[in-house]
Amino acid sequence: MSLPRILVVSLGGTITMTTSAAGGITPTLTAEHLIASVPGLADVATLEATTRFSLPGASLSIAQLVEVATLLRTQFASGIDGAVVVQGTDTIEDTAFVLDLLTDPRYPVVVTGAMRGPQAAGADGPANLLSAVRVAADPRLGGQGVVVVLNDEIHSARWVQKSHTSLTSAFSSPGTGALGLVAEGQVEWMMTPQRDTPYIQTPVQRDSRVALVPLGLGEDGRMLATLAGLGYEGAVIEGVGAGHVPAAAAETVARLASEMPVLLSTRVRAGKVFTRTYGFSGSEMDLIAKGVIPCGHMSSAKARLLLTLLLSTGADADAIRDAFARPQAPQR
Repeated sequence: MSLPRILVVSLGGTITMTTSAAGGITPTLTAEHLIASVPGLADVATLEATTRFSLPGASLSIAQLVEVATLLRTQFASGIDGAVVVQGTDTIEDTAFVLDLLTDPRYPVVVTGAMRGPQAAGADGPANLLSAVRVAADPRLGGQGVVVVLNDEIHSARWVQKSHTSLTSAFSSPGTGALGLVAEGQVEWMMTPQRDTPYIQTPVQRDSRVALVPLGLGEDGRMLATLAGLGYEGAVIEGVGAGHVPAAAAETVARLASEMPVLLSTRVRAGKVFTRTYGFSGSEMDLIAKGVIPCGHMSSAKARLLLTLLLSTGADADAIRDAFARPQAPQR
């Protein structure tokens, strides 16, 4: 039986970084270099490689990720069986979520990287790449959407977050846990993710800018009045608790919601934004009544990405509200 065809796309990141003459590590290795460094990969899949970018994760743009999504769709149409996208861990959760929004969930796509550079003791890149290819080659991945694989754990793009700056176990899925794991060279699935975000099929037409503004203790929200003048077309308010802001900021938030789409999220890593419990000034009920859209369980960072893509595809106010209100995406 022939091995599955897996495309490895490198975007850069720690997994590709070696020591530079100026000091510190910078992206230098290509997708071909990464593949050559992993014993046993050829026994798992027939690999194809491309280096799309050579950037740290924080320097990738949404436009570049749209380009990667287009590449993946083209390659799947030409017959590849799965894809592994390699990049920096700083924004793996962001890239995975954007690709999940822009690629058909039937396509097996895995995003991976490394917490330690290839010259560091205990470099985790080779093991992560091997596990990622194993997962991408598993036929059960089709239909589950994009996943992140690091430290032999499989996480849904919808839920995964980076939760530590240095540990190889840096990734977790607050509130849900991992979907599965890789052990003894075998992929083990423990659960199937619920897909509650839309697959965006409308082409991205233009760049859009969405601000992410935390409103914590003592804030009055005065910076919100500057957003429209700075070119922002939408905003995500990161509140506290179940979706609350200081009373002093409530009317400023309301004025902003009359000018552009405003989403309400929380800085709490697990749990949803409430909709019908608290009624004080600055509470979720107060803000929703003022036109703010609650994000449910979605993190503020991912809510910003979804709103950015929706605005970039020309979505109207009703479509934006629907995208954040749906309990799960329709069957495709």
